[in-house]
Amino acid sequence: MKKVHTEEAPAAIGPYSQGMVIDQLFFSSGQIPLTKEGVMVDGDVKEQTHQVFRNLQAVLKEAGSSLDQVIKATVFISDMNEFAEINEVYGHYFGDHKPARSCVEVARLPKDAKVEIEVIALTK
Repeated sequence: MKKVHTEEAPAAIGPYSQGMVIDQLFFSSGQIPLTKEGVMVDGDVKEQTHQVFRNLQAVLKEAGSSLDQVIKATVFISDMNEFAEINEVYGHYFGDHKPARSCVEVARLPKDAKVEIEVIALTK
């Protein structure tokens, strides 16, 4: 088991790691729209979702993986009415690669984020 940490994504804001690699699988912690400096993106749900994907790309890279190696994504959103906007950005990053996905609306996310995404991916 290997703990994943990169300075190119926000540090964990609690007692957890950015992700873990076990054998050839990477499990990310949920990423919210914090910059790598730990500042919350103040924009709309699309801007927040882009930041989440920048964070995911950074931790995936550190783990020896990438978005095209993601096999499962879980998307947590604070307002199901914003699903279409989140889905548009999500589709931009995954294109023709369509990993399995779950999407759930939750009452509240850390730091009042609008979106949080976690992934499971193969490592290279």
